[in-house]
Amino acid sequence: MPRDVLLAVIFINLALVFYTGGVWWERLAGELRWPHLALFWAGCAADSAGTEMMYRILGHVEFNLHGVTGLTALSLMLVHAVWATWVLLRGGPEAKRRFHRFSVSVWTIWLVPYLTGYLLSMGGR
Repeated sequence: MPRDVLLAVIFINLALVFYTGGVWWERLAGELRWPHLALFWAGCAADSAGTEMMYRILGHVEFNLHGVTGLTALSLMLVHAVWATWVLLRGGPEAKRRFHRFSVSVWTIWLVPYLTGYLLSMGGR
């Protein structure tokens, strides 16, 4: 496997670990906290880095299921992290408790490009 591809795969898998950890830790806690926010931002950064590396390798965005859901999921991750930041800085206790409903939805959407990317990579073997 070429070095650039390996690094992209590592970053995307780090995004899975960080984002999954943040979303489910927050869900189990029942309330948004600062460590959850740190994991959301780490997941977003790792996914952005991995996506950028894959874009550079491929040279373009493919408008198929993987490409469209990937861009959508990355955008939603960013909205999610920004909203979480706002909730922790300005939101009240009720906003912190209700925030997790959105988290699991974004995480579920994020899984679609993650899984389709995995399946597409298996097709090249």
